[in-house]
Amino acid sequence: MVMNGILLKLGIVPYQEAKEIQLKALEFVKNERTEMILMTLQHPPVYTIGRAGGFENILIPMEELKKLAEVYEVERGGNITFHGPGQIVAYPIINLNKWEKDVHKFVYFLEECVIRLLKDYGIEGSRKEKYTGVWVEDEKICAIGVAVKRWITWHGIALNVNTDLSYFSKINPCGIREYGVTSLQKLGINADINEVEEKLIQKFQEVFCVNFKEMTIDEFLKWSEQNCKNLNG
Repeated sequence: MVMNGILLKLGIVPYQEAKEIQLKALEFVKNERTEMILMTLQHPPVYTIGRAGGFENILIPMEELKKLAEVYEVERGGNITFHGPGQIVAYPIINLNKWEKDVHKFVYFLEECVIRLLKDYGIEGSRKEKYTGVWVEDEKICAIGVAVKRWITWHGIALNVNTDLSYFSKINPCGIREYGVTSLQKLGINADINEVEEKLIQKFQEVFCVNFKEMTIDEFLKWSEQNCKNLNG
């Protein structure tokens, strides 16, 4: 089955602003105005702490961490991680009632999108049995943390392209101490981040069998507002 979806390419967006857009998208999908909304963007430096905790995995005093980046507790699964420029964040808001009501399969498909993308650059990405995300040998290149509300997904994935990896040295990323992190740049691939973003979108189209209609954020917010008025009468 082919889904129809909306694509929002947002550029660099502060974490809280992107969260508000996600919540609007979640309501939009819940009201069955579309089956999927994919948001792709970058964040200014921010550490996010998931439902599994993460304060114990901060390696420097909190006041020092907050000088480096914003810090938020968030709704997704998983532990603490970092987002920043040079990292592509993708938030897929999908109605699993219209796809498959299987969160594990959903996460597997997210990993598959990144594994296929890495293959285009001659890199073998893999999964680890104990951990979500995508790995290149023993270093994580893509973190995954999702939330599901009434079978609608939000939050998503973070792929390191040319991210400043020094931010990760201030934490145990995802609560993992025995393995490190990597990026395309660290692996010797100096790809343009916009090119990588386009490839990631293509992989979402292939793996999830979705046709996207691209909208600007202004178009989406206007459309969302109009549909909200129609629903309310």
